[in-house]
Amino acid sequence: MFSDPWPAIGSQEVPWEPSLPADVVPRAVRLRHAGPYRAAVVPRIADLHPALAPALQAAAADAAAEIARFDARTGADLTGFAAILLRTESASSSRIEQLTSGAKAIAVAELGAPSTRNAEAVLGNVHAMQAALDLAAAPTAESVLAMHDALLRGTAPDIAGRWRAEQVWVGGTTYGPHQAEYVAPVAADVPGLVDDLMAFARRTDVPALVLAALAHAQFETIHPFPDGNGRVGRALVHALLRHHGVTRSVTVPVSAGLLTDVEGYFSALTAYRAGDPDPVVSAFVDGTLAALANAGRLVEELRTIRTGWRETVRARADSAAWRVADLLVRQPVVDSPTIGRELGLPAQNAVRVLGPLVEAGVLTEFTGQKRNRMWQAREVLDALDAFAARAGRRST
Repeated sequence: MFSDPWPAIGSQEVPWEPSLPADVVPRAVRLRHAGPYRAAVVPRIADLHPALAPALQAAAADAAAEIARFDARTGADLTGFAAILLRTESASSSRIEQLTSGAKAIAVAELGAPSTRNAEAVLGNVHAMQAALDLAAAPTAESVLAMHDALLRGTAPDIAGRWRAEQVWVGGTTYGPHQAEYVAPVAADVPGLVDDLMAFARRTDVPALVLAALAHAQFETIHPFPDGNGRVGRALVHALLRHHGVTRSVTVPVSAGLLTDVEGYFSALTAYRAGDPDPVVSAFVDGTLAALANAGRLVEELRTIRTGWRETVRARADSAAWRVADLLVRQPVVDSPTIGRELGLPAQNAVRVLGPLVEAGVLTEFTGQKRNRMWQAREVLDALDAFAARAGRRST
């Protein structure tokens, strides 16, 4: 079945009309960015069968099986880890793009309260990931546009959910594409290339993790948007894992695994464009295994924290405080509207149920305000930040 050599990208000469003002940009710079440039010509892959090394095929199958086992085991836990794992994957994917934010800032942004710009960007990625899972039943060009719209609607509405209409490139300078590391295909090619990619993504004769890795690499090669390509491309991975039945309940933070060797991940994308699909599949296999180990540790830490609260919180077994405790595992910063919504209480009465948790030190109020107060579960936030720190370490 795996018999086709994977094609390398080609290139074509494209005219370039620079708009570099002479009174601002030095003449030497203008000369370097004058004249035509070469843009990628990306091969269609819808009907290709990747010729992977047998050992790599086996490793990919094993990694996919590990994802399925983690999904089944974690998804069955009544604590409900799906939301927290989705958020950790969104934060990890954003970190690959140099968008870093602590767990507390992200949780505050999720409540709709003012937070940092990076936290708002990560929250957009949470929305994109959720859109990817919601649309997993039908991987289409329209679903990709919906993911992009969810990602950037709050921060860049002018480009959200639209294919790019201009040339984009990776590396080099903002003056022009002439010195770029990679120049994406011309904008006119994008819709057809995405349709071809989605046809590949819906195939059932390519192993799921292999298909997801190659679809991601092809997506990054097409680079269909002016911004957000990396984050949407990694959200697409989760849509495909869900579409092909590898996951059903939770989001395995694969990006947290890729973070252990970001340089290797980007090198694998470069190799893919040269016609070698093995490195990008290998990067996803290794990233998946690293992510599963890290996520498994996070889940166990959160379980231990939740169990420990039973020894320190003084409340009746039927107290609403325990429902708040369950909420804190997946949402470690809360306010009275959130508590009221989750418990079905009027917002003005919601704060009363926090008493046992505050007295035990599980929750602390951190705004110091009389109105619009928020409470944090510091132990959970620390566990999430520790997860992020582990994800950022290079593997040895």
